[in-house]
Amino acid sequence: MSKPESLAEFYQHHFQEQPAIRPLERGQVNVFRLEDVLAPSAEPVQYSRRDFYKITLIRGHNAYHYADKSLEITGPTLLFFNPQVPYTWQPLSDDTTGFFCIFREEFFHGWGTPPLIELPLFQPGSAPAYPLTAAQDEAVSGLYSKMLTELDSDYPLKYELLRNYTSELIHYALKLRPAEARYQHPDAKSRLTSVFLELLERQFPIESPTRRFALRSASDFARHLAVHVNHLNRCVRDTTGKTTTDHIAERLAGEARALLRHTDWNIAEVGYSLGFDEPANFNYFFKKQTGLVPSAFRRV
Repeated sequence: MSKPESLAEFYQHHFQEQPAIRPLERGQVNVFRLEDVLAPSAEPVQYSRRDFYKITLIRGHNAYHYADKSLEITGPTLLFFNPQVPYTWQPLSDDTTGFFCIFREEFFHGWGTPPLIELPLFQPGSAPAYPLTAAQDEAVSGLYSKMLTELDSDYPLKYELLRNYTSELIHYALKLRPAEARYQHPDAKSRLTSVFLELLERQFPIESPTRRFALRSASDFARHLAVHVNHLNRCVRDTTGKTTTDHIAERLAGEARALLRHTDWNIAEVGYSLGFDEPANFNYFFKKQTGLVPSAFRRV
């Protein structure tokens, strides 16, 4: 798997000319109007991780492919992507418009905010898309317009304003989340299940054939969480309807599909990175989960 795409590489691949990279003491931020900067002759967008966060307001018919999932959207939608999850964008119509801002984690360092990856919008495994009504589209567009105005201003504290506007975008989406998503731990079973699922997700994406998936069984997770394995299994099953082993297997299969599709690692390397010492064991697992052996899946 290739290294994360840098800001400079992002500009070079996708825009008609390289925009000004505005240096900040504690990170970088930039804001664009989609229709102003998308190059008709640009290279196809590659499926890759970036080294920056991205918040996009997009209109039209589009598809986003992230991790091993695909999301088709129509109409105004606010999207959030973090540097850990590989993604690519595919326009499905010629009427795409909107805005996006990109920034590094350092942009918020020292400002009393929690780490961005801890916010529900940016957590691996979360749904990144928030459909907007016409009124919500107008409100979010207004924020982006203010950001563009500030970038071109001479106001000495404009980056503080940009930080505030970016925070407002994040909080706007958080308020759109349904109540059950904001308050998702009504009891101890749900809390333990949430911690298990977060711990499972933190092990991905696998970035190197030599970096192995470490916690592979319910017992591994129970030991790490300092609970009895039977208690963990019961809580996860009662909360989600699936066993702990089911969750681990599904997530392993999802990462296996992503690695097989988007890396040039051989099948033995993919299996090894996912904790399978023998290719035959990986082949058996993958076929049980998907109905295909890894080599056949790559040919599909």
